[in-house]
Amino acid sequence: MNFASPLWLAALAVIPIVVAASVAARRRARRYAVRFPAVSTLRLAAAGGRSWRRHLPAVFALAAITALALALARPRVSYSAPVDKASVILVTDHSGSMAATDVEPTRLAAAERAANTFIDQLPASALVGAVAFSSSPDAVQAPSANHALARAIIDGQTAGGATDTGDALELALQLLHGADAKHPPSAIVLLSDGAANAGVDVTTVARQAAHDKIPIDTVALGTPDGTLPNPEPFGAPIAVPPDPQLMQEIAQLSGGRSFDAQDTGTLSSIYRQLGRQLGSVTRKRDVTAEFAIGGLVFLLFAGATSTRFSARLP
Repeated sequence: MNFASPLWLAALAVIPIVVAASVAARRRARRYAVRFPAVSTLRLAAAGGRSWRRHLPAVFALAAITALALALARPRVSYSAPVDKASVILVTDHSGSMAATDVEPTRLAAAERAANTFIDQLPASALVGAVAFSSSPDAVQAPSANHALARAIIDGQTAGGATDTGDALELALQLLHGADAKHPPSAIVLLSDGAANAGVDVTTVARQAAHDKIPIDTVALGTPDGTLPNPEPFGAPIAVPPDPQLMQEIAQLSGGRSFDAQDTGTLSSIYRQLGRQLGSVTRKRDVTAEFAIGGLVFLLFAGATSTRFSARLP
């Protein structure tokens, strides 16, 4: 919870002042109490007035002050709501290094499963697109409410070729109409082992994404020990370590988030989390009226209990 006018919370300082004044008044009354010989008789007569119920008016009055002070501060609560017509494009790398088996069964197979998990978390109203790339973007699906179209792109990849991340991201920006200030909430999710080695500079594209207010969330897949079989029969395996630093830079420059995934479980968890986050938006609701009504109700209770339980002469 937060407050639109937090200065009104200073009114809550009245509560300890009132309590302290009440305690001081009671002590002063005891100091000047008159002693009577028939104390036991008077104690019995006054027993009903010392019930816990006599404190109810004060308790309700303090609760009313608290609720009304909070109402004046205009409290707001946050809640999660589905995003209508949000557009998300999955950009997936199927270059040769994605055939590495350091993530079981392969980096690419794990990426395909995780991407489908991501789509599962999105609301039906979300528009989902896909761009698959290796030496260049070679399979494209514009954002659509028919999520099966994006799934077909994701599931139809075969590992091979270089890594042209920049051109793939540039194409994703074009599909999201990033230059149009009226585009709906949009995001790009890039899954790659990060080792871009072809095409336009990815950092330039990331800066353009930031300008277009389209964050790029990146997931770097693979372990430093990842290798591919050497095409030479007796050659040593070819090392294909991921480049998480580049993926972090893309995310940072574009205003997105970066993740590292070195196993299938972590990858699926990341994509599940991203799907929930990109499929909803945090909004705030003003609850001033609820606190104001509560304060008035406490005031009514204070008046009613004061009339009912205050001491009376027979």
